[in-house]
Amino acid sequence: MNESIKPQPQANKAHQQTRILVQAAAAACEDKKGLDTRILELDPIDSGLSDFFLVTSASNDRQAIAIADEIEIRLKRDFGVYANSVEGRRKGDWILLDYVDFVVHVFLAERRAFYDIERLRKSARPLSPAEFDAELKAALAEKTRAVRKKASDKPKAAPAKAVAAAKPKKAVKQAAATKAPKKKAPGKKAPAKRGPVKK
Repeated sequence: MNESIKPQPQANKAHQQTRILVQAAAAACEDKKGLDTRILELDPIDSGLSDFFLVTSASNDRQAIAIADEIEIRLKRDFGVYANSVEGRRKGDWILLDYVDFVVHVFLAERRAFYDIERLRKSARPLSPAEFDAELKAALAEKTRAVRKKASDKPKAAPAKAVAAAKPKKAVKQAAATKAPKKKAPGKKAPAKRGPVKK
């Protein structure tokens, strides 16, 4: 078997974990009233650096900083994940949080219109957080069904009574004969052995 094919389940697991992190970051954006939050699933051929872009808008720089802070705090607290780098926090018009497998862009509305990242990434598939959440739940449900099916396909061990009933009677008798004799209760004397009786 080709070794490059083997790690695929682990790659799928990592991709699934990234999706969960992106969903948590999108929820943080929604909680801090981010506007027009979009998740761009980048084309694997086109994107050598990241799997997803999370793009949201803020009405002012204080809100942009609050959104970025909430994303960082939530991912740190709930998943133990830290941003690889953070840029633009001081100015607040475009804050970029780089989590390697996904990148968060928090824009002021006019900056987002000017840079128009969605247009620059034409090959990316845009999703709303609700659509992304539905896809994530469907993928997790499918994975759960596959694991349950695999577990139900395994042969179950026979109960102990059935195993004992399956033994031949001769083997059971031999096992009983090899058992150690029972010990007498303490305090009782064993009957004295008598020698041969003479006639």
